[in-house]
Order: sequence, then structure tokens, then C-alpha cells
Amino acid sequence: MASVPDDRARPPVDARLVMPETRYEVVDGRVEYVSPADPRHASRHSKLSALLEAYVAEGYDAASDMLTRTSEKGDMAPDGSVYPAAKDPETGGRRLEELAFEVVSTETLAASGKKAARLSERGVRRVFAIDVERRRLLEWSTATGQWQILSNDASIEDPALAIGLPVRDLVEAAKTDDAVARALLAKHNPVIESVLAGREAQGEARGEARGEARGEARGEARGRLRGKAEALLAVLRGRGLAVTAADEQRIVGTEDAATLDRWLAASPTCRDVADLFEGH
Repeated sequence: MASVPDDRARPPVDARLVMPETRYEVVDGRVEYVSPADPRHASRHSKLSALLEAYVAEGYDAASDMLTRTSEKGDMAPDGSVYPAAKDPETGGRRLEELAFEVVSTETLAASGKKAARLSERGVRRVFAIDVERRRLLEWSTATGQWQILSNDASIEDPALAIGLPVRDLVEAAKTDDAVARALLAKHNPVIESVLAGREAQGEARGEARGEARGEARGEARGRLRGKAEALLAVLRGRGLAVTAADEQRIVGTEDAATLDRWLAASPTCRDVADLFEGH
């Protein structure tokens, strides 16, 4: 962790040496032109921005290419930054970023290291470099003045991030959508939660509808069986045949429609209920 310097001896972070919206930086008093990015750098830069927007913690904001005044002779723009959303109570301007990210493709790590050192001296807590060519992430060490390689299996854990940002998602950038989705779910994003709640409600409604349909079908089937049983009992009693409570229970309790149909067909000619049951 870098110690925070005395900012009273430095210009405000948003006091400019170069014209904003131009492609210039000032590093150690030297004006440097920042050329447009090649496809690899530009693609990784875009994915970095998406990841920072998703992973930033409450009370912080993310930015791309935001100029930061590092000293009397420095005014530079990291590729990605995470900084407190609240204004500086003393200057009324923005506050210094706490995390800074550089995407390194054509630029050398030595050149990026120079910028990292100046950002750290200004008070940026952590500075990272995404090495596109070697697919690795490095963090600037103020103790050694050098880049330190981070494991691809590690995560960046920091108060400025809502959850740990996996290093692999930064260096591979093959499934940025998955990484963004994990962050939004962990942050209980209201849009995501609304969609999930809607789907859950739809699932429950479909389940209830299916249950009601099955219940109605079973009810209709039982009604048809009951009607056949009552018709059969009416025929038997209309002929004057003795129908015991056990006979009635057997007829009413029969759930096979084909059996009831056979009994109904034989009911006008059977000798008694026992003959009906035994012969048919």
C-alpha cells in the first residue's frame, strides 16, 4: 500500500496541464502523444471498462481515460480508474482515484512503470497493468519500484470493489459477460433481480395453471365415473333388485370406466347384483 502524500503541495487532481479531450499526456514534464490503440489494446480496454463498471463498489465510480494531475510536471490518463463518487470537500472537484489500470500492448512495461510510479507518488493506492501479449496482470510495488506478477487464479480484493475481481477475467477477457453478470448478481442489481423475480413468478403461475388443469381433468373424470355408477344403481333398484351397502360401495368406488360400462350394459338382464359382478 502506498502512503498518501501531502496533497497540499500538489495541484488538484483535476487541474489540467494538457487540453482535455486531446490525445496528450505529460509525464515528468514531457508532453507525450498517445496514439490510437491497436485492436488488441482497444478490445481489452473496452472489456476493462465493462468490468470496472460492474464491479465498482457503492460510493465509488469508474472512468476510462480520465486525466489525473500527478504533480507540477505530470498530467496523465490511466486506461481505467476507480475513484470515490463524492466530491472533494476542500476543492469541490473530484477526488483522486484509488485504483488505476493500464492496458499494455505496444507500450513497454517500463514506460507504464514510469506512469505507475507517478500515480503512486500522487497517492493512488493500487496501480495495475494488463499485459495483453503475455496474458498476465501485474501490480506496481512502491516498495521495490517494480511490477509484481499476480496469479491468474487470484482476485483483486479491495474496498473500492463490490466483490473480488478475478484476475483471469481481466487477462483473458473471453467471457466478460459472465464476469459482469456475476458482479451484478452479487450487487443485487435491481434490474437483474426484477427479471429473476418475474421469471420465478411466471414459473409459479405456470405450475399453478398446470396443477389446476390436472385437478380439473381429474375432477371431470371422477364426475363421469360417479354419473355411470349412479345410473347403474338406478337401473338395479328400478328393477327391484336388492342392493346392499357393500354393493353400492363397490359400484361407487369403481374407478375403471370400462368395468362400469360393462355392468351398465348387463344391468337390464342380470338376475341379481351377485350375477352382475360374477358374470361380468
